[in-house]
Amino acid sequence: MIASVEGRVAAVLRDSVVVNVGGVGLRVLCTQPTVAAARGGEPIFLHTHLVVREDDLTLIGFATTDELTLFEYLIAVSGVGPKMALGLLSGMAPDALRLAIGQDQPDVLARIPGIGKKTAQKIVLELKDKIGVVEVAEGLAALTEADAAVIDALTALGYSIVEAQRAVQSLPRDLTDVEDRLRRALSSFSS
Repeated sequence: MIASVEGRVAAVLRDSVVVNVGGVGLRVLCTQPTVAAARGGEPIFLHTHLVVREDDLTLIGFATTDELTLFEYLIAVSGVGPKMALGLLSGMAPDALRLAIGQDQPDVLARIPGIGKKTAQKIVLELKDKIGVVEVAEGLAALTEADAAVIDALTALGYSIVEAQRAVQSLPRDLTDVEDRLRRALSSFSS
């Protein structure tokens, strides 16, 4: 099994990077934040998971071991394949994903494109004990109903789920009105 890849970025594609390793270009599927951070010609190190199918070998890369661990937990859930797990990790930061699972919030997972409510419930049910109780880290608070409404509104306006969650997490907790939170979140994009 290929546990990691280190080399230079030969190309950055929509959902992957090509890593030049000793004259061989390896196409590695990655999360969107990892693809966005990759720069052509720059060195890169990725923790990897090799998916072996009858007619395909797919290398999936992660910037951190935490992302890799979460990916392996996710693909262990029946009905969750590598692409769905990669989509979840592209749509949510690892800490936010752990928090949603640990605090039994499948509706947060269901906001990610391609994740239905039943799949989100199955993920939470099967992984809650593995993830355990998640402490809310400083700057990462549990989502309230107002936060959910603001995230829904931002994604309807075309912002990605990751951008929407970051904007909501940066809002002051004492601001509780949905319209005020939405206005403040929108203003954070313009600044």
